[in-house]
Parts: sequence; C-alpha cells; structure tokens
Amino acid sequence: MKRVFILLIAVTALASMGWFGIHAFGGSHPLASVPIPIKAPENLPDTPAEWRGRIDYRTLDRQLSALAQRPEMAGLAVAVVEDGELRFVRTYGVADASTGAPVTPHTLFRWASVSKTATGALAAALARDGAVDLTRPVAGWRTSLRLPGGAEEQVTLEDVLAQRTGLTKNAYDEKLEEGQSPQLLRASLAAAPLQCEPGTCHTYQNIAFDAASEILARAANEPFADAVEDRFFRPLGMVSAGYGMERLTGAKDWAKPHRGTQVRPVKEAYWRVPAAAGVESDIVDFATWMQAMMGNRPDVLSEAVLQLAHQPRVRTEPLYGNALRQAISDASYALGWRNFTYGGHRLAGHSGAVAGYRATMIFEPATRTGVVALWNSDWGFPFRIPFAAIDSYHKREDARWLDLSELPPMTGGAAGPGPTTVTLKK
Repeated sequence: MKRVFILLIAVTALASMGWFGIHAFGGSHPLASVPIPIKAPENLPDTPAEWRGRIDYRTLDRQLSALAQRPEMAGLAVAVVEDGELRFVRTYGVADASTGAPVTPHTLFRWASVSKTATGALAAALARDGAVDLTRPVAGWRTSLRLPGGAEEQVTLEDVLAQRTGLTKNAYDEKLEEGQSPQLLRASLAAAPLQCEPGTCHTYQNIAFDAASEILARAANEPFADAVEDRFFRPLGMVSAGYGMERLTGAKDWAKPHRGTQVRPVKEAYWRVPAAAGVESDIVDFATWMQAMMGNRPDVLSEAVLQLAHQPRVRTEPLYGNALRQAISDASYALGWRNFTYGGHRLAGHSGAVAGYRATMIFEPATRTGVVALWNSDWGFPFRIPFAAIDSYHKREDARWLDLSELPPMTGGAAGPGPTTVTLKK
C-alpha cells in the first residue's frame, strides 16, 4: 500500500508533536521554516488483510511474534519491501520496559552503522556533482585524520569509505566509548597498529570512517548532518529521520536501549561520529531509505549515484557469525555499503550495532525485495530476519532462520506485548 502524504505541515508543528529535536551537529537547520510532508500512519500495510505478495507474511508474523517474546528482546519493528513496494509493517514488544510503552510504526530507533549507507550515498552524489574527488588523498581536505607513516597523504576518501585505511579493526572504538574526542582520536591514529598496508585490505572502522563527515561537510558547504537531511531525507519524505542524541531522546515516541528486560542508559559515543553511526528514524522511514537504495527514487538518488556508491571496492570476510556466516560468500565493501551472495542470490545493504540497539537493511537488488528491522536490545539473533523473508520470496522450504527450537528454553517472562498495529561489530 502506498504511503500517503499530507503537505504543508510546518516544521514547528512537527517539533511540538515530537518528530524533531535539535540538531546535535550543525545548529539550526536551514529548512526550519519550510513546510514539509508528514506521513499518514493509517495507510500502512500493518494488518493481515493488507499483506499480499510471494512472501508468506502470516508465517513471518507468527515467527516475529514468537521472537519478540524471548527474554533477550525488548521491542522490534520490521518492514518488508517486495518487488519495490512496501508490503508489510509490523511492530512488537516494548519501547520502554519500565513503562510498558509499546513499539509503534513511529517509534524512533537508532540505525547504528547502517548510517554509513547515507554517508556513502552523499559522497557519491557530491562526486557526481563534481564537488568532491573520491580519489583525492584525505590530507588534501585538512581533516583531523592521521595515519601511521603519514599514510593520509596517500589514502583517499574512497579508501576511507571502503574501509581500506589498513588500521586494525575498530581502532580506538573503546576510547570513543570512554568519552574521548573523536577528532583527537583521529589524530592519534598515527600511532595505532596496522593490520595491512593502507589501501590494500578491508579493516572495519568507525572513528577513521567519520573523517568523511569533515570532508563532506566542507564539500557540501554545510554541516554534515544537514547535508544528508537536505539532500536525501527531506526530499524522500523521511520526516522522522535525522541525527543526534537529543533529537532521539526529545521525541515523544522513542525506543529506550535494553539489556534483556532492563532499560539501560543511553550512550552518546557513536553519535559523535555521525558519518559512522549517527542516524535515527522510525521503521517506515527506514523502509523508505531501502526503497531509495533499490533505485525507486531516481529523482533523489539517481542510478549513476547508486552505482557509484554500491560498486564493490574490496573483498571482506564473511559477515555475521555461526550459521549465517557459513551461508554467505563473496562478500565485499563499497562506499559504506556491503554486497554478498546468499543462496545463489546477490544481496546488498548493511547492519549495525551500538549499545542497546541493533539495525539491519538487507535486500536483493534484482527483485527489489528485502527487509529493514530495528530493535532495542543487544541480541544478534534478529539479524536472521531478512534471510527468512528472502527465502520465503524464493519459496525455499528448507530454511529455518527463525526457528527458535535451537535456542535455550525461556526461563523468564515475555519481554512485552505482542504485535502492535499503530554477533556483529559496529
């Protein structure tokens, strides 16, 4: 079912409704007084009568309902795009276990490292505009990034976005989590150990990757967060999507981080590297972003920009762990973007994890079919959800990705209410 938009709603009115908080990066937004669209929540495919397609949505809903009852879970929001159309939106469990507030289609969650997909897209768009040269060494942009042996003189923006800095995996993330400045940490990476010669292998980063926020802000001539929102989120009608901790925690409907049934403190660290992990949104806008990544909105993200952003640059190790790791092959990294093969099908997207939140966006470009999922706990099992849906689309009957019988029996109560209709590194 198509999303319906009501035009000419002032941003100030949206703010009073809890849609927007302040920008943590970049101050006041240049669109602060411009009317923008707001979605009509009653027109979502969130009831069984509206679930139509090749995927067995009723079985998927039963599986997700059972998954949401696990004590490792708090809340969960899932949307499925099939053949390019939004076909399924469903939410489960609690946004806040202390109050019992349920997850709704408009509950804000963190994207974590799926935020890198927006960074890669912005870099590709600015490159197509001629505003940024992906092959220019990062030192030429006067960033805070320093690499061992002065390698910032050779490592390009493309290398940074494809995770080819050569640094050991997740270099200095623990220092960022301790509260240290990302700018100072980027400068101190000059003394960090290398896993390979810069530019020669894939080593996943957050702090080094966020040098892109400095470069792209300068190229766009506006703060990084504003550039992404102005260029992509607002034209796509993604009114819930944006950057910054206060923007999330100031919203009326947002998912608190959990560990099991316990609400945990919100940790700011990764919002301070916005290019790497700064975005939050509701599940419907997350699905809109996936549709744009599929090529459904060439007026905002052209085929040329998507091709530039999604073109593989370097081979990577298989993703995830255990059974999923064994099922995936031919993995590669593009500009903040992953590509891999599963069951003979080429899939694309990204996943992410920060304390108390997980996110995933995986789809098959050939059929424009995939899943976005957001949940507010640290459990990695729900990363399987997209693969269950893709197997259903292709009528693969031997897949058991959401079979909970392999898990230990539940020893506690359920994490929260059922559906509502209103081991991966970062």
